[in-house]
Amino acid sequence: MVHNQNGLRLPMRLPALLSLPAVALALAAPAAAIEPSLPQPLPIERQVPAARDIAYPGTIELAVDATDVARGIFRVRERLPVTGAGRLYLLYPQWLPGNHAPRGPIDDIADLTITANGQPLRWRRDPVDVYAIQVDVPEGARSIDLSFDYVSPTSGAQGRVVMTSDMLSLQWNLTAFYPAGYFTRRIMVSPSAILPAGWGYGTALEPAGARTAGTVAFRPVSFETLVDSPMLAGRHFRQIQLSPKVRLNIAGDDPAELQASEPQIRAHRLLVDQAVKLFGAEHYDHYDFLLSISDRLGGIGLEHQRSSENGVATGYFTRWDEQTARHNLLPHEYVHSWNGKYRRGADLYTPDYSVPMRNSLLWVYEGQTQYWGYVLQARSGLVSPEDTLAFLAMAAAQLDTRPGRQWRPLIDTTNDPIIAARRPQPWTSLQRSEDYYNEGMLVWLDVDMKLRELTGGRRSLDDFARAFFGMRDGDWGTLTYTLDDIVATLNAVAPHDWAAYLRDRVEQARPHAPLDWIAKGGYRLVYSNKPTNFWRIEERRRKLTDLSYSLGVVIDSGDRKIEQVIWDSPAFAAGLTNSDSIVALDGESFDGGKLAARIDGAVSSRKPIELLVRRGDQYRTVSIPYYGGNRYPRLEPTGTGAAWLDQLLKPKG
Repeated sequence: MVHNQNGLRLPMRLPALLSLPAVALALAAPAAAIEPSLPQPLPIERQVPAARDIAYPGTIELAVDATDVARGIFRVRERLPVTGAGRLYLLYPQWLPGNHAPRGPIDDIADLTITANGQPLRWRRDPVDVYAIQVDVPEGARSIDLSFDYVSPTSGAQGRVVMTSDMLSLQWNLTAFYPAGYFTRRIMVSPSAILPAGWGYGTALEPAGARTAGTVAFRPVSFETLVDSPMLAGRHFRQIQLSPKVRLNIAGDDPAELQASEPQIRAHRLLVDQAVKLFGAEHYDHYDFLLSISDRLGGIGLEHQRSSENGVATGYFTRWDEQTARHNLLPHEYVHSWNGKYRRGADLYTPDYSVPMRNSLLWVYEGQTQYWGYVLQARSGLVSPEDTLAFLAMAAAQLDTRPGRQWRPLIDTTNDPIIAARRPQPWTSLQRSEDYYNEGMLVWLDVDMKLRELTGGRRSLDDFARAFFGMRDGDWGTLTYTLDDIVATLNAVAPHDWAAYLRDRVEQARPHAPLDWIAKGGYRLVYSNKPTNFWRIEERRRKLTDLSYSLGVVIDSGDRKIEQVIWDSPAFAAGLTNSDSIVALDGESFDGGKLAARIDGAVSSRKPIELLVRRGDQYRTVSIPYYGGNRYPRLEPTGTGAAWLDQLLKPKG
């Protein structure tokens, strides 16, 4: 219809030469095909200069005000000397050592301003590398000044809490930019920090002079050394000399957490003694354990060349017998001074913190460190040999029954820090996680017992450790290695086809974990209906009911939520998944102890286990026909004398 000038609708007139059937055909005909738009991508132009092994001209001044503990804000002033006008790129550390992944929290940098000669400069984030800041240095400027805040997480949901009203962890990489184009070991920095009045501190950095008005100034170091030298400070602080070169620095939520007994201190002194006897060298001028004991500061275990960050919950000393697993933290991180910091996989070393790290040798870096950490905890008395063997049994059982090993070789798990970023997983037993830690440890247990077998007990992995980590006493640089270097050192201890031996265990998907060490070491892996003492302690500490090898489920004892379901287990077959909550057992309120007793009773009663389960707002009854009883792994000696595994855990004289 059309309209006339008065707005009335009139019939449409068709052209005289066009019939009605022709109109219908024209309307039905498809439109001419339109070619889809096919854009070409804009080229990625990388402007940030690559690092060169040359000295940066001048020394950066870095001042961190860490007094705003009420809000958790670090206020930073940084002055960088410059040699002339032009484009300058500043980098924020992205690939962080010890994290094995790009974890630099640049999103927590706020209120950034840059000036030169008192005049503000316009800065721009690089469009390709968001960890890079572009700034144009004007003529006549001899330095530029940065001012910014590091607004640290105020809750665990935002990230690790690094500042509370009573203590703080100052990781310099969180509070500093560095110039692109230089190896970080060639950039010198003069750092200082302002701490709350009366707080004590520990760090591997050397003070430049007396502390004045809360300010601590340190001698200049390279940016690489600065990042590797964090500070722990606290209102309640204690420092204990463990050896002429090693100190234990402790910060606690309250003074009671600092009260270590003499036997406890002696065990930490023996840790240092046994480690030095093992490796035969110290790759530091001095070493500082930084131990925070807190329910408010975020926990941590992070290695450095001349120190380590060790964060545990309250009770480390005051509830010593309930904290067995936590006593492994300091041995593990201390071993990293030799393995991971001094000796490091060649593909993991990078010139600065913008170059991706490659993790192919983490089964050595972390796996052998895990091995020596457990050996040294027993040799020092931090943990008894019995509890150490109980942990080894747990690791062996877990990894031997993990279905994910059928498709995924151990070496592929070294990529997990990057691809999984330690996010919670729905099916860890199938997906695998960072198994290079514990399965790497099992590989080195295999190697140790094989060395003993080849040499009639005369040589062991101790000999490898002294040869591989113990050269150049006092050198606290970095000495990289490859798999060929490992193989050559093993062959020098005892000739064997070590390359094939290691590749078979690391690079191939294997149906079972490397467990030859158990029989060679004089033990066998068995399952009992009673847990070991170590298992009980861990269940209480972690507030879990662990039924991994019976029902195939791990349950939070507090909120009764399922933490993990083992793939292909009875719980899996019944349709249970992570995050389900168990409401009732056999029509009565749920309790982990009752469930364990019910599993034992089902062996003779042959009565299925009935659970009322909640998922979201839905409830259902689950019946699990499992009659195999409780199963807890343990190592059982096969002989009467001191076996090789026992000898491994004995202190060195």
